Amino acid sequence: MLAPAHVGHLAMLRTLIREASAEGSMTAGLAGDTPQAVEFFAQIKRALVHGYFVEEDPQSRRLESVAVPGYVFWPDDRHSGNPPVGFGLFRALDGGYELWLAGLEFGRRGGGQGRALIDALFGTSHGKKTWVVRIPRGSRYRAAVAHLLKAHDFESVGDTKTLRWFLRRSAPPALAN
Repeated sequence: MLAPAHVGHLAMLRTLIREASAEGSMTAGLAGDTPQAVEFFAQIKRALVHGYFVEEDPQSRRLESVAVPGYVFWPDDRHSGNPPVGFGLFRALDGGYELWLAGLEFGRRGGGQGRALIDALFGTSHGKKTWVVRIPRGSRYRAAVAHLLKAHDFESVGDTKTLRWFLRRSAPPALAN
């Protein structure tokens, strides 16, 4: 089950992101109270409060608002008062979205929970218009996530030093360039 993410979920997101950063599945440096982490979590908080954050466009150097819709995840059809165990945040880009961040409690990984989370996220209106996903190349879950993305018509389109990029086959041609 998914529900819209809000600022009340910030502590859970922070915990999952810090744990994932510490083990290499998310950006390094977010596990502690570094200046990078403080700014990152302030950005997440703005997104959860307002539905967007502000960032500098790398080409025009202008500050722009970027929509960041998100969801929290429970592994069954109702949350029964239990806290969510996962999340997904989408980041707007031209003509669609990137699945920007997603996480699942470590104890919930395996047994189909990751698949359930990804399937639920890509079943949302934002997920159906998601064209891009990036995975840290050093993540021990990289192969499993790549396998899950393949079921949603994503293919690997390249690597940077730290990331593997995936593009949905139905993405607008401008994104493929």
